[in-house]
Amino acid sequence: MTPRIALFGLLAVVLLGCVTQERYDAALKNAQQADAEVRRLSGDIASARTQIDQLNDAIKKAQTRAADQDRALAAERASTHDLQAKLDAATAENEQLRKELTRLGKNADTLLTEKGTLSSALADAKARLDELRRAQDAAEARAKQFKQLVMKFQRMIDAGQLKVALRNGHMVIQLANDVLFDSGRTDIKPAGQEAIKQVAVILKTIPDRRFQVAGDTDNVPIQTSLFPSNWELSTRRAVEVVRFLVAQGIRPEALSAAGYGEFDPIAPNDTAQNRQRNRRIEITLEPNINELVAVPTTP
Repeated sequence: MTPRIALFGLLAVVLLGCVTQERYDAALKNAQQADAEVRRLSGDIASARTQIDQLNDAIKKAQTRAADQDRALAAERASTHDLQAKLDAATAENEQLRKELTRLGKNADTLLTEKGTLSSALADAKARLDELRRAQDAAEARAKQFKQLVMKFQRMIDAGQLKVALRNGHMVIQLANDVLFDSGRTDIKPAGQEAIKQVAVILKTIPDRRFQVAGDTDNVPIQTSLFPSNWELSTRRAVEVVRFLVAQGIRPEALSAAGYGEFDPIAPNDTAQNRQRNRRIEITLEPNINELVAVPTTP
């Protein structure tokens, strides 16, 4: 029975004036119960509308996160493509070295058939051939080590925590400052600490190697009592990372710290995205002495 019908029934009973007190009380009770049911249903409807609004808001947030993840994945794919291009360039360099070895080897065979005055030229050719072979071996070793390093860090690369690159012939691990530090600060954030811990675990697997930790900033100037310029800020951040690596078990004698401020950019400081790329910590794998083999020039 709806509240309106119950109310009309009650009024009819009262107006007719020919009902007992018991029937009147029953009709009044029914009307009150119907009114309570209406209020309960109204509350349920309002609660359902609130839940619908919350679900719609959650759907919008989930769609936004999915779009952000798609953009991040596209950026990492582009980074992987850049690494592949560097590896292809190293492979091309090795091929050029092999061709030069073949040419010099033939020259040496020819000189071996000569007499007298050609002996000195033969010795020079042999020396240059040996140097070239050592250079090729060193280049192939660097390419192999670079591939192994990328594989070790692949999970962190895929997660967007760092990048691995070749800069000036050196293997470099790049960590974004925005992950490690707040703006103008040198305290390593919790997320940055977790990233450096993972890096330390992998660095321990690379024996007989020294690492330089370098801080870099964008070209936005800073001038505070603690950091008069970006030199001081970048250097202090590098030192903080070195200390944290030592705390994770990296040998102190295998580490050094440097600060380049805004003077070693990897991108022009012309957009917010490029400035973000320049704000970074780089861990460079310093070459061993036996890797520093000069490639001889040909006459």
